[in-house]
Amino acid sequence: MNQIAKFIKEKRKEVGLTQKEFSIRSGLGLRFIRELEQGKETVRMDKVNQALAMFDMVAVPGREDKKQ
Repeated sequence: MNQIAKFIKEKRKEVGLTQKEFSIRSGLGLRFIRELEQGKETVRMDKVNQALAMFDMVAVPGREDKKQ
């Protein structure tokens, strides 16, 4: 998770967003963004993917039930 935290923090700064601005644009809470960037181990993956989506990335692709 620390690689993801580092990636998001670096990309956020590259585009010139504060944590608050990033939380507003991504639809995530400021507390979540802070905890994510600090490398908290127990964050929800759906929210991690929501943050990564801001940079056209995904950590864990969603499961798709494929009918065969």
